[in-house]
Amino acid sequence: MTVVRVATYNVRGMKDSVPALVRVITALRADVLCLQEAPGPLHLRGGRAALARACGMRVAAAARLGGVAVLAGPRCRVLHAEGHVLRFFAGLQVRALAVAVVEAGGARLAVGSVHLDLHGAARLRHASEIMAVMRRVSAAHDAAVVLGGDINEQPHQPTWRYLAAQLLDCHPAAARGGPVPAPAGAHPADSGGGHPAGAPGDGHTFPARNPRMRIDALFAGPGTRVVSCVGAGGAGVSGDDPAAASDHLPVVAELGVGG
Repeated sequence: MTVVRVATYNVRGMKDSVPALVRVITALRADVLCLQEAPGPLHLRGGRAALARACGMRVAAAARLGGVAVLAGPRCRVLHAEGHVLRFFAGLQVRALAVAVVEAGGARLAVGSVHLDLHGAARLRHASEIMAVMRRVSAAHDAAVVLGGDINEQPHQPTWRYLAAQLLDCHPAAARGGPVPAPAGAHPADSGGGHPAGAPGDGHTFPARNPRMRIDALFAGPGTRVVSCVGAGGAGVSGDDPAAASDHLPVVAELGVGG
């Protein structure tokens, strides 16, 4: 079994401390990172590509609109990328899906990054669109599905419940996981990254300075085993950086893939 570290993070348009943001992302040690509110190349601070380079990653996929992207670390080979603008609703923001198929240590994942709307009916419609794309990409590339994003609602609400019925919500699923032994000389992620398995804490991600809600999440499909799923603190990020970097906290999961 190969363990891949996947994270999701709403970076609030890089409007806060970029040095703190770089330190937080670097500390996550993610093989794959789903970004939301990730600005494009015209941003004063260089946008998502500059952020990726500063963190030792690269942009694997990005939607033309909607601020979503998938970054890949040096361990990953990017096999496929696509971006989709989701159905437009008058008066609401443009929403999109970025998808990258990546391979790390022989494990193949179809990773999608999303930022759902504040409007409940739009969220649910977009979630259905997203799952259709993810199923298609997964089947075409024989890759396990992972979806990360800012869901803009909480686990008891309809869209979250819809996604959790299609895929595993990694935070509660992590409590049922266990450590994965790694061969000598393996990448740090193959040994569980040095963190205990499970999902310590309540998983709240917003607002970063006083988190009271779990509105950011990772969901994993068949062919994966959730080894751990933690927030910034559980990933070894400490001090003032998480609150200085964004108004959201990141989520990072270790997913076991394959035999």
